[in-house]
Amino acid sequence: MILIASMAELDSYRNSSSGWGHKIRFEELTGTPALIRHYTQVTPEFVQQYGFRAVFITGFGQDWETIPPETTYAINDVLHTLVVPTLAACGGHQLLGWLFNHDVRRLKLFRNEPLRKLRRDEPDRWPEYHPGYLHEHGVYPIEIVQRDPLFRGLKNPCWMPEAHFCEVKHLPPDFVHLARNENCELQCFRHKDKPLYGAQFHAETWTDQYPDGKTFITNFFRIAGLVE
Repeated sequence: MILIASMAELDSYRNSSSGWGHKIRFEELTGTPALIRHYTQVTPEFVQQYGFRAVFITGFGQDWETIPPETTYAINDVLHTLVVPTLAACGGHQLLGWLFNHDVRRLKLFRNEPLRKLRRDEPDRWPEYHPGYLHEHGVYPIEIVQRDPLFRGLKNPCWMPEAHFCEVKHLPPDFVHLARNENCELQCFRHKDKPLYGAQFHAETWTDQYPDGKTFITNFFRIAGLVE
């Protein structure tokens, strides 16, 4: 079974169109059932009980300041103690940055970490969402800086959907840098010992016009042993 850990707000995650869209796509790719749960419900005991073979952590649309650090204690313990192939996207990728760059139980507050402010000559391409800051909103080239099975069959650069204005500022200890672009240095990384991946981009929202994300997600499920 695949676990989709939703980072959406608790009162709306069951109705999140992205979570259900991921479920349908992942089940079609793998022939394996997928279960959606809120990230606060993802404990080591829960993951062990169901024997999940892969975990996908979604992004989210709210500010980091709205997420109390204590709500991440359980999923922090899962990620630090269990070895289950895991891919975290966008806000989930940033969550890995917080949880592996810091002792979350000593943090009082998460904060937004924007890419940067716009220069005077730069248009605001997403003015309704944190105006005045650089956004990646659309499909962008991703430069692979270290080959990994996650990028099997992809050209360099590959093209991935993006929708964010924050980033991970520092590569966590024991992680390997895999991909970047001109706007965001840490577009993708993995743990050096475990099949634990973070991707700033939204490979899971591939389209027929930009299919590289489908290859990327298929590669992740191949790592997890769910596709040949």
